[in-house]
Amino acid sequence: MQTNTPSRSRIRLTRRGRIALIATGAVVAGTAVAVPLLTTEGAEDTKPTSLVIPEGWRAGQVYQAVDKALELPAGTTRKSVAKAHLKLPSDADGNPEGYLFPATYPLKGATPAKLLSAMVDTADKKFNGAPVAAGAQRNAMNVYQAVTIASIVQAEAATKADMGKVARVVFNRLERGMPLQMDSTINYALGRSSLATTDKDTRIKSPYNSYQRMGLPPTPIGNPGADAMRAAINPTPGDWLYFVTVKPGDTRFTSDYAEHQRNVAEFNHNRHSASAKAG
Repeated sequence: MQTNTPSRSRIRLTRRGRIALIATGAVVAGTAVAVPLLTTEGAEDTKPTSLVIPEGWRAGQVYQAVDKALELPAGTTRKSVAKAHLKLPSDADGNPEGYLFPATYPLKGATPAKLLSAMVDTADKKFNGAPVAAGAQRNAMNVYQAVTIASIVQAEAATKADMGKVARVVFNRLERGMPLQMDSTINYALGRSSLATTDKDTRIKSPYNSYQRMGLPPTPIGNPGADAMRAAINPTPGDWLYFVTVKPGDTRFTSDYAEHQRNVAEFNHNRHSASAKAG
């Protein structure tokens, strides 16, 4: 998330809630490698029997994982989406992003279409029950919007405990007519997994650019798990507008910009101290 700093420097929350001070085009980078998690039933069985889809993976990562697990040419699973007859909500307009539910799926007799259908069917069971529908309605949104918020929460929260607070920041910003300014949406727009957001990135023309556009992105930006979904429909009460992970396990939420700046200063002090010790 980018705060409205008047100086040349920009304070942004990177994905997973970590903050970076980016001055005059400096870049903060990180990586998230999309490697399918395959499990086998026995030590002598070398062929994988199941595929684990982690929380927060994007549809593109899921497609790649299925291709690899089934030993298919790259792009096969992506091409199968149109023919899979997935039971998606009308708001999705055929795009399964957000509905490829993270779980473990058996590979015996699997095809791309069967695996994708199993993921969407699982999401339907998780998302379309009365508790989720009631929670979405209580927060003046539909289920698809709740899934979209959950995907942002999944991408931005540093821990499960922080998810409800991150969701509240999203709601508070929306209610105040503030742009979300989430770097996770920029990364989605650019189709990358590394965290490398510059001022130029925040000016890209994309409906997923939450620096330039108001409201939620048009689709989820990943596939959230049950914890993120619960947070999206039951955000923790609070007036927070900013958050920053000062150090691992210490994420601070505030509605006061001056306090947020002090938290950022502490983060930078910790970061510089760690760099000095490492060097």
